[in-house]
Parts: sequence; structure tokens; C-alpha cells
Amino acid sequence: MRITIDGAHIGSQADLHRVLSGPLDFGPYYGHNLSALWDRLSTDVERPVEIVWENAAVSRGRMGYEAFEAIASVLVRAAAEDESNAPHERLTVRFT
Repeated sequence: MRITIDGAHIGSQADLHRVLSGPLDFGPYYGHNLSALWDRLSTDVERPVEIVWENAAVSRGRMGYEAFEAIASVLVRAAAEDESNAPHERLTVRFT
């Protein structure tokens, strides 16, 4: 599965949680916070999945550096956990 995030439409952490929770089927009890995002990405999301965050610099500008980096670090850390897995069992993340 490939999920493309259009950073031109992401201005807050809440926007990002909303964009990811649908296609990744986080369900009605998803907490919409960084801990919940980590929990879902690291244990519940079926692999393979590629997350492509287009216009990431636009999001960073709109969200603020700290908020953007907090989310980006969760995504990157979840992808790093899968690096030793076979390609069909990985979460990958790209920022463009």
C-alpha cells in the first residue's frame, strides 16, 4: 500500500493524524497523538506500506519545526524498525 500525504494540506499534527488514520484503518479508538501513532505503526499496520510525504517543507513551515519533527521522527523510527525485514514486510517513509 502506498499513502501519499500532500504537505500543502497539512498545517497541524491533527491534520496529519486525520490523513493517516483513514487509509491505515486506525479505527474509532485511535488516540490521535504521537504515542498512538507509534503503537499503530509499529504493531498494527499491515506491511508492506510506503508513506510518501510530498511538500514536506510546506508542512514544516505551517506546523512549526518542533511539531513536524515530532511526527517525522515517529515515522522514521517506525521505518527503521523494519529495515532488516524482507521488502514485502516493511514500512518505508520518504519526504519530498
